[in-house]
Amino acid sequence: MSAPIWQKNKQAVIDDVIMDFMAGEDILLDQELIQYDIQASIAHVKNLASINLIPTDESIALIAKLEELGELVEQGKFVLDARYEDCHSAIEDFLVQELGESGKKVHTGRSRNDQILVATRLYLKDSIRQAITYTKEAIGACLEQAEQTKNDPMPGYTHLQRAMPSSCGMWFASFAEAMIDNLQALQDSHKLIDSNPLGTAAGYGVNLPLNRDLTTEELGFGRMQINPIYAQNSRGKLELAALFTISQVLLDIRRYSWDLSLFTTQEFDFVQLPDEMTTGSSIMPNKRNPDLVELMRASYAKIQAAMVELQSLLSLPSGYQRDLQFSKGPLLSAIKRGLQTMQLFPRLVAGTTFKKDKLIAAIDTPMYATDFAVELSSGGMAFRDAYQQVVERYDELNDRTAADSLSSRNSPGACADLKLDVLIERYKTIESD
Repeated sequence: MSAPIWQKNKQAVIDDVIMDFMAGEDILLDQELIQYDIQASIAHVKNLASINLIPTDESIALIAKLEELGELVEQGKFVLDARYEDCHSAIEDFLVQELGESGKKVHTGRSRNDQILVATRLYLKDSIRQAITYTKEAIGACLEQAEQTKNDPMPGYTHLQRAMPSSCGMWFASFAEAMIDNLQALQDSHKLIDSNPLGTAAGYGVNLPLNRDLTTEELGFGRMQINPIYAQNSRGKLELAALFTISQVLLDIRRYSWDLSLFTTQEFDFVQLPDEMTTGSSIMPNKRNPDLVELMRASYAKIQAAMVELQSLLSLPSGYQRDLQFSKGPLLSAIKRGLQTMQLFPRLVAGTTFKKDKLIAAIDTPMYATDFAVELSSGGMAFRDAYQQVVERYDELNDRTAADSLSSRNSPGACADLKLDVLIERYKTIESD
């Protein structure tokens, strides 16, 4: 490893075991963040130039080299390795190697504390934007399936017992509405995270007239995060906000996947999945396994585990503490897994094909009992009396059909009135916000 940027006595021996422990996985994890750190460094150079701390010609050269470094990272020609402590030191080392004294000026007025804050914040914003894109795709897929299958009966369950006739359209519409709620939450989360911490340095500001409005605009933030102490205290807090919002999407994906795990069993046999979404057994030639569905179901646990780890880390006093370094690993790993799952979900929805004959066969006569009880009560009979009457008149249910049950269920949102137009309108309103 090159000498740490914080080392004061250049002759002092660096203990490799201690350095390895302190650096941890940072150099590997920072591969995900270095481009954001480069982007923020460019904005910081412009800031320094705007207040005449760096001459114009030096700022132009620094920005050109930072852009070059970004291209080298993109092409895989600049790789973070054991030479560096983290991406921050790697960027500074590159600039010093390329530009000498000018490269040493780039850290003026900032700390690694606000460097990691702003890089992480930019990463979170990009991640939430990706999550928003995938959620919109999921809404579209669910609404399309709901429209196409709105008249297809399927059994509805409570306590995993057959309850009442439902429809495939109603099932798909339930996930459409869930994803519309999730879209709203993701947009709110993005708005919360959209604040610029660059220029707060180590958490107490600096004795320079930094142009923080300039960096806020350059980096595309909606606002400046004003208080330097809060900027440090918000590390982990805003990461948790992003993780929680993504977890809500994965919570619904987990429920969808759980339903499919049941519906694809031979005992239910309600759903056919595309071959590319199932795998074979290594020993049993007769098996096709819904591994994709099961792994998507498990993804929520990854997010949940990261949230627990961050919540445990945040039992800290005000100001920066090195404990926060451990927030990086679970955050990056969980968001990567969450986004992968969200990206696949619309394809899973589109690939879900219900077996109509199996669904109808699973709707047996007792499932029409509630419809009959409601009909009797709508004619003036007290519902509790109607409930008892139905128990004694099961034989009158034999002539009923699933199609009749669905068409009579006209309460708002029910099978005969899914209100897909209302869901679409709400989706459009949220999308345009």
